[in-house]
Amino acid sequence: MDRVFICIAAISLLSHSLISVHCASFRFVNDCRHTVWPGLLSGANTAQLPTTGFTLKPGKSRTVIVPKSWSGRVWGRTLCFRNESTSKFTCLTADCGSGTVECAGSGAIPPATLAEFTLNGAGGLDFYDVSLVDGYNLPILVVAKGGASGDCSATGCLVDLNGACPSDLKVTISGGGNGSRSAAAVACKSACEAFGDPQYCCSEAYNTPASCYPSVYSLFFKHACPRSYSYAYDDKTSIFTCASADYVIIFCPPPYTSQELLGRRRKAGELPLVNKTMMHLHASSGSPATHVLLPLIAGAGTVLLSNFWTLVV
Repeated sequence: MDRVFICIAAISLLSHSLISVHCASFRFVNDCRHTVWPGLLSGANTAQLPTTGFTLKPGKSRTVIVPKSWSGRVWGRTLCFRNESTSKFTCLTADCGSGTVECAGSGAIPPATLAEFTLNGAGGLDFYDVSLVDGYNLPILVVAKGGASGDCSATGCLVDLNGACPSDLKVTISGGGNGSRSAAAVACKSACEAFGDPQYCCSEAYNTPASCYPSVYSLFFKHACPRSYSYAYDDKTSIFTCASADYVIIFCPPPYTSQELLGRRRKAGELPLVNKTMMHLHASSGSPATHVLLPLIAGAGTVLLSNFWTLVV
């Protein structure tokens, strides 16, 4: 009863009428060791939600009710502050540029890890994915709960890619915290953003699946996070479906949250949620070299270099 009331109230704010509709819930969970500021952006021809951004402290959660036919994207902003001279709210990663905690119709400025949704689409199914096409700033896990049909698999990028990001894609800030003067990696650009080359952006002469292929840079993301979008035409292994589900969006999912999900497949032989190794690219003499290292999963464990040249899946 409470959920129905909240759902109708939420929709009335969007449509100014109490129309009977079905709703879904997005439960945002912050398992990071730092505050995250989620952002929400509705897609074209879809009304903005009553909240488009909020503060989520470590260990806290918040549920947002969305119309069942909603489409859009959500993400997490990090390292945010209010400028003392301008009073504008700013984030060092995934900022939406609104100057406030609410994004108010503005999207994430890359690089940003995105969770994308189209609810009640073709065949009454929800379509959802986690995308690294615009780069990466923090781990995200999306879990469908209570779905009536569809594969309803978990998806996301559970690995902390910032430290292992190729040097020519890495975004750093001076000072790594705790009094450190060294540069700290806070995000990882896509090759498209870093170089603007049409072959990385799947644009101009490379704007079809037949002409745009995975690059050594997109493979860095794909090998670390096999179910996430790594480039524009990475549809086959990256889109998931469910019907009439609610969704949990977890920032920095710790290992115990995701252990049950690591080996789960939608079909036999399908990609795992996360590799047990991850690829690390290091620029050398203008050409990226490929190495393999164990993943650093969201605030736990140590990254160890390895000389292996094959991926353990």
